[in-house]
Amino acid sequence: MADVEAESSTQPEAMEEENPLFSNLDLFLFTLIAGLIIYWFMSRKKAEPIPEFKNKVKIQSTPGPGVKEKGKCCGRNIVVFYGSQTGTGEEFANRLSKDAQRYGMKGMAADPEEYDMSELSRLAEIGNSLAIFCMATYGEGDPTDNAQDFYDWLQETDGELDGVNYTVFALGNKTYEHYNAMGAYVDKRLEELGAKRVFDLGMGDDDGNLEEDFVTWREQFWPAMCEHFGVEASGEDSSIRQYELKEHNDINMNKVYTGELGRLKSFETQKPPFDAKNPFLAPVTVNRKLNKAGDRHLMLHFLDEMVYESGDHVAVYPTNDTAIVNRLGQILGVDLDSVISLNNLDEESNKKHPFPCPTTYRTALTHYLDIIHPPRTNVLYELAQYATDPKDQENMRKMASSAPEGKALYQSFVLEDNRNILAILEDLPSLRPPIDHLCELMPRLQARYYSIASSSKVHPNSIHICAVLVEYTTKTGRLTKGVATTWLKNKLVADNGHKSTVPMYIRKSQFRLPFKASNPVIMVGPGTGIAPFMGFIQERGWLKEQGKEVGETVLYCGCRHKKEDYLYQEELEEAEKMGVITKLNVAFSRDQEQKVYVQHLLRTNKEDLWRQIHTDNAHIYICGDARNMARDVQTAFYEIAEELGGMTRTQATDYIKKLMTKGRYSQDVWS
Repeated sequence: MADVEAESSTQPEAMEEENPLFSNLDLFLFTLIAGLIIYWFMSRKKAEPIPEFKNKVKIQSTPGPGVKEKGKCCGRNIVVFYGSQTGTGEEFANRLSKDAQRYGMKGMAADPEEYDMSELSRLAEIGNSLAIFCMATYGEGDPTDNAQDFYDWLQETDGELDGVNYTVFALGNKTYEHYNAMGAYVDKRLEELGAKRVFDLGMGDDDGNLEEDFVTWREQFWPAMCEHFGVEASGEDSSIRQYELKEHNDINMNKVYTGELGRLKSFETQKPPFDAKNPFLAPVTVNRKLNKAGDRHLMLHFLDEMVYESGDHVAVYPTNDTAIVNRLGQILGVDLDSVISLNNLDEESNKKHPFPCPTTYRTALTHYLDIIHPPRTNVLYELAQYATDPKDQENMRKMASSAPEGKALYQSFVLEDNRNILAILEDLPSLRPPIDHLCELMPRLQARYYSIASSSKVHPNSIHICAVLVEYTTKTGRLTKGVATTWLKNKLVADNGHKSTVPMYIRKSQFRLPFKASNPVIMVGPGTGIAPFMGFIQERGWLKEQGKEVGETVLYCGCRHKKEDYLYQEELEEAEKMGVITKLNVAFSRDQEQKVYVQHLLRTNKEDLWRQIHTDNAHIYICGDARNMARDVQTAFYEIAEELGGMTRTQATDYIKKLMTKGRYSQDVWS
């Protein structure tokens, strides 16, 4: 620009007067453009480059100037990394890091998402150091959300971890195809990278007794570590507090958390992006019962204004029953509206509070803490000291041990009788712990995941979910209600003139329709397992309306009684009538003497199924119960491949496995 200006200024003055090179408008536009360019350049210069790992913190081997900076692992003997989707892995990690103190070590639980895991080798520089990994497996052998980056790094890195001591405890469920896949992979991959396994891989099975598996592994693990590092336990029977109570008698209530998960007042001023720590408050626009009769109150919600795709999951954050919260306050004799903070005694810890603080006991018990599930053994062990009856103390500590008698007592008194913390307090009148210690020990209340029952192509501004109300009476005669389904049931469209809202976010899924619409799809989803297929059917119908070639769309669903709980009957029959569903197969399991399930219908239609799978490249989708249905359905496919494909059982099994590998056999199951 300077060269142009200089050149134009050399023109003779008379010539400029007779024939101006620029009009006033030209000069104005020229000046405006120049100003915009200068502004853009100056703004660009001020912008700070965004570091690639902006939110990652380094793993330091020795204290330095940054010793008190957030999240440093400086000087820690034991670092317990966790991959956790529902909070259990994190809970186990906290217990192990707390154990370390009893052995004269300094431990901490660490979320791998918040750390630069490429620095893991630095742990070798710390004397008597150990990395423990509590790794849960999610979905079909996948890492949990917070362990995804760590998993990717393990796959891509060729770094050396010589001198890093490690052990792994895996959390999974045997009913799933890829049992403990993530934990087993981490254990194997760390060894390949040169790290030293100092204790055998632990395998926790949530289909059996995950708590018992963990306690047994833990009680074998620590003596082995003592021998390995040459240390002795100290104060094993003492309770170690992780947080200290601070009461706020005079505080601005605008600075007090009222249920927000991350940013204070985030529910009042919503800012995207919306995720697990910043859920969107979605208005409820429809809440209706889906089943025609019976006491299994099935319902559908329409939640507005979220971007999603068919097959995705929606996570909702429920709240606990007010009556249970009030009863806890009453039995412990506390003012639930007292404003408090629980502050970590370890100032260097990345986790400053067990839940958002400052807040009230009422908010903590309502929004942040899981008070409905039976407490784990470590909670009983820690609270035992407050029981004034020696027999109660003895039994509570016994239940926390790995002794057969203790395991049996925990199984019967806590698990089989389904006692939550309130029931335990009611049945052990000598046990009256301080409420702040109780709040410290309770696990966090977790989001509940539901398969989305709609297509964004047809319903771009709403999300539909389908759920069955959980309600039953325990052996002790107590009525137990599902936290989320009871809460959702009571979410009226308009509550005293105000719209009911649900904190939620979308979790992306790999459960997707085939890229080619012309591929046939076979969907198997009894009960509420039909939910994602309602979205698939809507989307296939939309594609047909757009003039696309759409392959066969076959549905196998089921319920107990046609006249009671046939979900989406009108919608499904209309879709079949319009040709969107090629064939609708419904198993009514209790409408005849002999029970009929979806796997029976698969065998009945074996010729069509084999043609669709083997010749027409159909994609198979299974949604629902993992423990029985998904296994039985898979067995039915094995049998069809054996009979019509002329295969042995081993060959049929490999055939289905290859379909899974190719993304043509997908499961969205739960247990």
